[in-house]
This record gives sequence, C-alpha cells and structure tokens, in this order.
Amino acid sequence: MSKQSTAPHRRSGPGRPALPARRRGSPAAQLSTTVLLLAVAGYFLMPIWWLLVSSTKSSGDLFGTNGFWFGSSIRIGDNLSKVFHHSDGAFTGWLLNSLLYCGAGALVATLTAGMAGYALAKYPFKGREGVFALILGAVLIPPPLLALPLYLLASATGIANTYWAVLIPSAVTPFGVYLARVYAAASVPDELTDAARVDGAGELRIFFTIGLRLMSPALVTIYLFQFVGIWNNFFLPLMMLADDKLWPLTLGLYYWNSQLRSQPWYDIVVTGSLISVVPLVIAFLTLQRFWRSGLSAGSLKT
Repeated sequence: MSKQSTAPHRRSGPGRPALPARRRGSPAAQLSTTVLLLAVAGYFLMPIWWLLVSSTKSSGDLFGTNGFWFGSSIRIGDNLSKVFHHSDGAFTGWLLNSLLYCGAGALVATLTAGMAGYALAKYPFKGREGVFALILGAVLIPPPLLALPLYLLASATGIANTYWAVLIPSAVTPFGVYLARVYAAASVPDELTDAARVDGAGELRIFFTIGLRLMSPALVTIYLFQFVGIWNNFFLPLMMLADDKLWPLTLGLYYWNSQLRSQPWYDIVVTGSLISVVPLVIAFLTLQRFWRSGLSAGSLKT
C-alpha cells in the first residue's frame, strides 16, 4: 500500500485538482521587502508632504520653522486667497489654460493615436513596417529638440502666440501610436472584425464600436501619459507664447518664482505649486477604475 503525502494542499473546488499551499518567504525577507517599500514610498511622498505643509505657512514660517511640520498657525485659507487674487487673478486664467491644453490636447492625441495604432495593427498595406519604424524613431527624439522647428513652423503659418501653437503639437504622440498598435494587435481579434464586416458594418463603425472598447485600457494609459506630459510641458509654451494671458500654470509659476528676489511672495508660489498638483491627482484617481477594470476584463473564464 502506497503512502499518501502529508504536505498541505488546498482544493480549488469540487472535482478540481488540489493546489499546493502558498509559499511564504522567511521573516527576514519579508522585513527587508517591507523596509524597501517604505523607503521608496517615503522618497516619493516626502516632497508632496513638504509642499502640503509649506502651503499652510506664512512667508516667515517657511524659513523659521521645520520644513516638514506645520508652523505657528495654519494659513492655508489666506494663501489660497492670495494665489487667486494676486496679479489681478492671473492664476485662474493660467489654470484654465492648462486644463484646455491638457484636456483637448490629450483627448485628440488619444483618439488619433488609437486610430493610427489600430490601422497599423489591422490593415496590411505596403510600407506598413517602415511607417511603424519611423514612429519608433520619433519616440526616441527628445521633445525639447523639436521646440525650435515647431516655433518656426508656427511663426511661418501665423499661429505663434495663440492657443493653437500649443494645442496642435500636443495632439501628436508617437509613443501613443506605438502603444495603441501593440495593444490592438493583441486585444482585437481578427475573427471579431471579420464577423462585423459580414454583418455589414463599415470600418469606422467597427473601430468605434469594437476597437475602442477592446483598446480602452491602452487608450486610458495614453490619455494619462499625454495629460501629464502636456501639464508639465514648459519649454514649448515658453517658445510659443509671449502673451501672459495664454500661459499655462508651469509658465506662470516660473514667472512668479523668477520675481522672488524683488517680491518675497514665497507663500504664494508654494501654494500655487500645490494647486498645480491637484488636477493630476484627480485625473489619476478618476481614470484608475477604468484602467484597472479594462485590464482585468476577460482574464477569468467561467
């Protein structure tokens, strides 16, 4: 009579083979992993904590108290009022400009990248790989190198110092095309699109009803990358825009920061920097559920 193994097992359900118990690392390995993760989290969170704490202080407390703790009084309300009323309310206009550049630019860039990536993945045509190689080459070009050629083009076409000078370059994302092409090739089955064609659906309808839904995780990722890239963009608006009413937040805060030697409004600059982070946090928290649900869709089979 053979002996049965006494190793612990877990059963995944009636009629299914037993699964081995989950192995855990040694306490020392778990402790070192926890310490490493806490160190990485602290590295990323400490600047945000400093910004949050500093925005509650007056200019005197910024230099006279501990940088990582609150001052003698909480002045976040006064600082916010100063930010939005300083320079005749210029901060509100800069904030709206940034939202316009990021919202419209990222949306158009995501749509065009999704369509281009879908076409490169699903439509065979002569020179397709060459076009894709050209797009990969564009990914490797640092964006600051394109600022001067873009300014010359904008100046020649008469759109320099207008909203279009920032919106049009923001609507192009080679990395988004690359990501959409790779994801469309893996997530959109040819059998599904062929069945839609048999039912009489046109190519645009197939893309908007089938392709966009299946590519939603990649499209959300492209939108987030492009939104953050446009929001943090500094050199392109600096080259394109001379009118301060068209400036985004990055350029406006840079101007305020450059005036600190003659005008000590440190509390205003710090509080404005904190406000500039809030839209990015909202964008990530809002789109995260669409990203995660899309990535997990179809991973389990009932």
